[in-house]
Amino acid sequence: MNYQVHETAIIDKGATIGTGCRIWHWVHISSGAVIGEGCSFGQNVFIGNKVKIANNVKVQNNVSIYDNVMLEDDVFCGPSMVFTNVYNPRSNVSRKDEYRNTLIKQGATLGANCTIICGYTIGQYAFIGAGSVVNCDVPDFALMVGVPARQIAWMSQYGERLDLSLTGNGQTTCPHTGTRYQLINNLCKIVK
Repeated sequence: MNYQVHETAIIDKGATIGTGCRIWHWVHISSGAVIGEGCSFGQNVFIGNKVKIANNVKVQNNVSIYDNVMLEDDVFCGPSMVFTNVYNPRSNVSRKDEYRNTLIKQGATLGANCTIICGYTIGQYAFIGAGSVVNCDVPDFALMVGVPARQIAWMSQYGERLDLSLTGNGQTTCPHTGTRYQLINNLCKIVK
């Protein structure tokens, strides 16, 4: 075994777990899950069968990652944030054949207690504020807050708010990294 597992964790036979992962108290990883290298799963995390998690993903306490959710490299899932996989659940109606795919792209942050409604894509390095409810696709570098979530600004790869309006052709530089960002067709892009 090339990863660290707490004695209370349950890892079903068949799960694929990469080198250097840390799996803490009362985590349950289902048999079909595919997990990359260097990931960390806090207390009471559940990972479903049809879940793909890339490298260096950090999942904080009390998060359930249900079937049809995919997390790319460097995603951060804050404490008690929520994924869904059925858009219109009913206890007496089986909808397992209606699961919607949810994609969280590289470097995105999902704040504590936020909810990601199924079927949407969260862009690279987007930042979802604590307690927000996302019910739409989110562009790369977008800062989203509220219920329902709305975009209020742009964020850098470093995780700092950028001094860019939401529209126009503005340009700014991240003071921490020197990376330059520009709005192109009202979307934030890294420029060389």
